[in-house]
Amino acid sequence: MCGIAGFVDFKKNTDVEVLKHMTDALTHRGPDDAGYEVYQTQEASIGFGQRRLSILDLSPLGHQPMHFGDLIVNFNGEIYNFKEIRKELEEKGYSFVSWSDTEVIVKGYHCWGLDVVKKFIGMFAISLYDKQKGEVIFIRDRAGVKPFYYYWDNETFLFGSELKALYRHQAFRKKIDLNSLALFLQFSYIPAPHTIFYDTFKLLPGHVLNINLKTRKQELKKYWDVFDYYNKPKISLSDNEAIVETEKLLQNAYEYRMVADVPVGVFLSGGYDSSSVAALLQSGRTEKLKTFTIGFHENDFNEAPEAKKIAQYLGTDHTEWYVTSNEAAGVLDKLPEIYDEPFADNSTVPTVLVSKLARSKVKVALSADGGDEIFGGYNKFNQAEKFTTSVPGPIQSILSGAMSLINPSHLPYLNKKYNFTTRYEKMRLIWKEKDPIASVKYISQYITENEVESFLGKSFEKYPTFFDDGNQLVHHDGIINRLLAVDYKTFLVDNNLVKVDRATMSVGLEGREPMLDHRVIEFLSQLPSSYKIRNGVNKWLLKEIVHRHIPKELMERPKRPFIAPLMVWFRKDLQEQLKYYLSEKSLSATGVFDPSPIIKLRDDYLAGKKVNYQKLWQVLIFQLWYNQWVEKL
Repeated sequence: MCGIAGFVDFKKNTDVEVLKHMTDALTHRGPDDAGYEVYQTQEASIGFGQRRLSILDLSPLGHQPMHFGDLIVNFNGEIYNFKEIRKELEEKGYSFVSWSDTEVIVKGYHCWGLDVVKKFIGMFAISLYDKQKGEVIFIRDRAGVKPFYYYWDNETFLFGSELKALYRHQAFRKKIDLNSLALFLQFSYIPAPHTIFYDTFKLLPGHVLNINLKTRKQELKKYWDVFDYYNKPKISLSDNEAIVETEKLLQNAYEYRMVADVPVGVFLSGGYDSSSVAALLQSGRTEKLKTFTIGFHENDFNEAPEAKKIAQYLGTDHTEWYVTSNEAAGVLDKLPEIYDEPFADNSTVPTVLVSKLARSKVKVALSADGGDEIFGGYNKFNQAEKFTTSVPGPIQSILSGAMSLINPSHLPYLNKKYNFTTRYEKMRLIWKEKDPIASVKYISQYITENEVESFLGKSFEKYPTFFDDGNQLVHHDGIINRLLAVDYKTFLVDNNLVKVDRATMSVGLEGREPMLDHRVIEFLSQLPSSYKIRNGVNKWLLKEIVHRHIPKELMERPKRPFIAPLMVWFRKDLQEQLKYYLSEKSLSATGVFDPSPIIKLRDDYLAGKKVNYQKLWQVLIFQLWYNQWVEKL
């Protein structure tokens, strides 16, 4: 729901026309309504702008910014339990003129202050101006489902749901941070709080940022952290008790995400995560749930047949679309506009396409992101545990030391293996560190730090990320829970949630994440690791729940990643685009790359050598982004 933008200008140079310009950059997020207001104080000019996608209370009574006494609120997201909170407030004497959750936010804050956030079940990025206190307050939801970017140059504070809103203000300076670029090249995304530009940040999930207008002092406070729940003593339950309690929590979380005054659908891949959403929601419903799937003609990447079987078994109203490389190329050209910070997840193309498909029939779609992170679905968790426990620590040190003496490209036969030199370097680092969280960090890197230095032609500062915070986690029951906790604060929020938010909002579709209800993770984080991965079976607990609704033989199949077959297309239909953007001329134009190692990698790949195409995809995405947002503007 919606997009927000605005400013706190201590120079008082920003007027409502600039605010409109910033806010309307987010029209795709909210095509149904718009609001723009500027408030003058002795210290600063304050601007709140909002583009509205009407989901709850479709009437003009839900218009934003919304006022109540000395409070003004601007809001992006949904508070799913707003009716229960509204009832509490009514019992305390508050009256309401709308059925919007925005009115509940502003009156809830009036009643309880910032403690109201602890009552919210939902996804939200909130800006709130408290005139009486002389404070402007910004709040992001616990998991970070809704985005919030901000820029600060000591005189002008800019904020928005996407960077493109900030780009529209004359004070914004586009100075690329090479250290953040290095993070992007490693992981394919930029971990919070960093962004691609200096002086520009992401508000961390579960945090409140407060600006005192008199002193200009900024205070960042944490109100929720998944680490706190993973650090709690583990709960002792029988298998059946854990299954029943988890299913009850999931059912409630899923049902909350169906609350809307417009049609709602579900993305269905046929895997356990999305199938759990479809199965639990369709169960007991007479009307058919609307489900949507993208398919590819390349069988190795095609999940559509399995998704169709699940839909038929559950009896949903299913729609599928088989995508061609030409249709994907059309999306490729739009990616820099949709993802206005370099972002190279290899499933952006199908995610944009399935969002477009869903938007043709519904205005809200439920996604199942978070299942792998909270239930233990990724193989990287198994690998991180295996690599750091199967070999004694002293032997790991010896192996790492020996590997540092050998150039892997000089090893006959092995150097012909797929992505061998990168995998060699990762194992050397893993055995050097002997730490499972460092291990999952290196496994998650597509491009190693040494390779990044060669691409940039220079060294860079290593910014801290949540991968470096493993020492904050208690060693309760082995390794897996600690790995899940770190993944929740890195890959989930800055990769998966960014991917779905921008893709859905690009077509005016509200994406909801039912698995990321905070009550679900607060319970699951206190279950022992064995409920996540048991005897080599990933997502053991979720699978037990799904098998109660869908036959096991229908679900069990090799896991296919939800990605577009780019490595096929780039050697065929999209080869010319790859050559153009990764040419010496194009690479040199950005001023951040040494073209030589990138061109060699490109040529090796096109010659059929066993190169990881993701490395080229990440550089290509940066080139497309730079051309759209830096070179042209």
